[in-house]
Amino acid sequence: MRFGKTLQKSVYPPWKGNYIDYHKLKSLLREHEATDDDTSDAENPWTEQDEEAFVQELINVQLDKVNAFQVETSKNLRERTSACESKLEALVPKDGEQESQVDEQKRREVAAQVLSELDGIAKEVSELEKYSRINFTGFLKAAKKHDRKRGTRYRVKPLLQVRLSQLPFNSEDYSPLLRSLSVMYSFVREILQGAAPKSNDPMNMVEARDIYTSHKFWVHADNITEVKTYILRRLPVLVYNPKTSKELNVPNDPTITSLYFDSPQFELYNQKVARAPEAGSLRLRWMGPLNDQPAIFLEKKIVTEDDGSREVRVQLKEKHVQEFLRGEYKFDKKLHRMEDHANEQEQVESFKKDIEELQSFIREHDLQPMLRANYTRTAFQIPGDNRVRISLDTNLALIREDTLDPERPCRDPNDWHRKDIDDSGMEYPFSSIRKGEIVRFPHALLEIKLKGDGRGGEWVNDLMASHLVKEAPRFSKFVHGVAQLFEDYVNSFPFWLGELENDIRRDPEVAFQQEQERLAKRAEEDMAVGSFLGSGSRPSPSFKPMVGSPVSRFPGASSPSRAAERPEPSSRPRRPLEIPSSHRNGSPAVSEPTPTRTPTPSSRLKNYFPSFSMSRYARARRERVQLPPGVRHPGTWLKDAGPVKVESKVWLANQRTFIKWQHVSVLLASLSMGLYNAAGEDNHIARTLGIVYTCFAVFAGVWGWYMYETRAKLIRQRSGRDFDNVFGPIIVCIGLAAALVLNFAFKYIAAMREIKADSVASTLSGSTNASVTPPLGLVKQDGSRLLTA
Repeated sequence: MRFGKTLQKSVYPPWKGNYIDYHKLKSLLREHEATDDDTSDAENPWTEQDEEAFVQELINVQLDKVNAFQVETSKNLRERTSACESKLEALVPKDGEQESQVDEQKRREVAAQVLSELDGIAKEVSELEKYSRINFTGFLKAAKKHDRKRGTRYRVKPLLQVRLSQLPFNSEDYSPLLRSLSVMYSFVREILQGAAPKSNDPMNMVEARDIYTSHKFWVHADNITEVKTYILRRLPVLVYNPKTSKELNVPNDPTITSLYFDSPQFELYNQKVARAPEAGSLRLRWMGPLNDQPAIFLEKKIVTEDDGSREVRVQLKEKHVQEFLRGEYKFDKKLHRMEDHANEQEQVESFKKDIEELQSFIREHDLQPMLRANYTRTAFQIPGDNRVRISLDTNLALIREDTLDPERPCRDPNDWHRKDIDDSGMEYPFSSIRKGEIVRFPHALLEIKLKGDGRGGEWVNDLMASHLVKEAPRFSKFVHGVAQLFEDYVNSFPFWLGELENDIRRDPEVAFQQEQERLAKRAEEDMAVGSFLGSGSRPSPSFKPMVGSPVSRFPGASSPSRAAERPEPSSRPRRPLEIPSSHRNGSPAVSEPTPTRTPTPSSRLKNYFPSFSMSRYARARRERVQLPPGVRHPGTWLKDAGPVKVESKVWLANQRTFIKWQHVSVLLASLSMGLYNAAGEDNHIARTLGIVYTCFAVFAGVWGWYMYETRAKLIRQRSGRDFDNVFGPIIVCIGLAAALVLNFAFKYIAAMREIKADSVASTLSGSTNASVTPPLGLVKQDGSRLLTA
């Protein structure tokens, strides 16, 4: 189906005018015209103005329109959710309060109204996610059409991907909002229908033991070795199928091949992208080369409505795979052997049921091999302890395995796999595969599975929050391969495609700050949701302020003290449960929060005085925090309990600063003494400046001694106050600058006066000589002198 028709069917009527105008983009692209090689394009060529009009409409007009609507709708949904929370808070009975029949009736009415509102919010959240996905796909489709038709001179897709990575509409996570809705639904139903089932039911606890929480991440190629060594210090490498337990040589990491199935209409792919209920997947999976006759497993996985999964798996031999896919092979011999044992009757029935389920699933959906995923896996796990399971997949290659093009099939339609790969033992990077049939994923894939409640040890949490990994929730090799290799056959793409062009490496301190913000935001949401359930007074167990940066434990990262001393940006408001860096370092913290204020001119002036330093360290130290409930100020810190032990370099640094101030004092005194002695008795300006410089020299010496004693006292007391002080340097610098300016001004004025006096004297002298000087003699008519003076 063409994307235009898919878009029309996906439109949510109330939001009809806010979708991407795909028809207009195709009109601007002039898709109805022929390609560049035909005569029609030569008669009406694609110009710079056409390119500018298309890019302007795609990048600025349509993308901004979609993003603005998504942001506004998401904000509105959160406000409506907060309003529902406020209504439900009033329904929470106070301690010791007895409810009357009237109050209970009123609570039911309010709960019914909130339930109706929650239904509307839940529906719009679902529609908003579909809205984001279909528009995201539309932008990629439009960019691809442009690059395919006009790509010889202009390419838009890289620019579009950079722009998409900067906008939230295709990357916003609605999980916190859905979690809030889920809690409120439970509370409302408890009011309307009675008590909800207890979460500590023994059966539920038994089932919870087998549940794993999965976390997926991307790892940049530069960080793979660092991640491996970090995990190896806690978990050993899980060895696959060692030949003998006595061998000392550990085999190489196995190469795993997964062959994914789908229908020609890609039904399974579309269900998985849309996260449809009961979405299923089917794959064949084996380790190592197929020529070594490994065990082949056919696996069907169904995602249940509660985000769990159910798996059906059978083991096959290579010669029976094609027969089983056609429904001809039924494991008759194996079933006969199992039926001979009376105690295996239940297993026989279960095995028959699994066989029938797999074959009917293939038959009903017309499934066939579509995609091959080949990768090298390194697994980490303590033998016999499956609480923490970690796998790192590298060299991931996704290869087409379909026969959709009858003229150029990727495999033999009568076989179940590509023999050109398996018979020749082809390995990564599969250089012989034709372009367009293979995609090599640029990063490694890290998956952490935690058993039970999903909480790992401190080192696991540090790894997941570090700069070495980038979180990639719901990433799927199958979905990524289909989206990259079959983009002409599908009309829905996963959101992570827009991030492939970005550099996923991060600065350690930036990663730490982002993780702290995320944890604080989650804690704030947990408190808001739990407030009407009577648990709002307790901090969220998922938020635990870290001592220093967790990434400081990795090689090349910043030290814990430096990361902890890094202050937060002043523009970001203080989270209610976020512990500032001063408290993490062990410094005394005041329990009352200080509101954020806009700096005024008077407050800026106070920054120049000794007690109001504006350094980053001092600002972090002056931050205040609201201590969590049940936590009080200790009064005396553990760091102050023992004897004072200060490194020598701290004392020496203080002494060096004192010596520098004395050096400045001596220089100023020498300058003032020389200036005063060189000036004569009549040069009052020079003598005055000499006295001024002497005053500054005395001030520098006294200030240096004062600061030396003050800092020495702070060091001995282990004070948390700041050591730097800008008052003294500013006074000396401003004073010297003012003295030099005044010196120049006085000398300039004196010089101008002297020049003016000389000019007046010269003028008066010239006029006097011309009027009173007698003639020197009389001259005859012939020019001879007659009389001389």
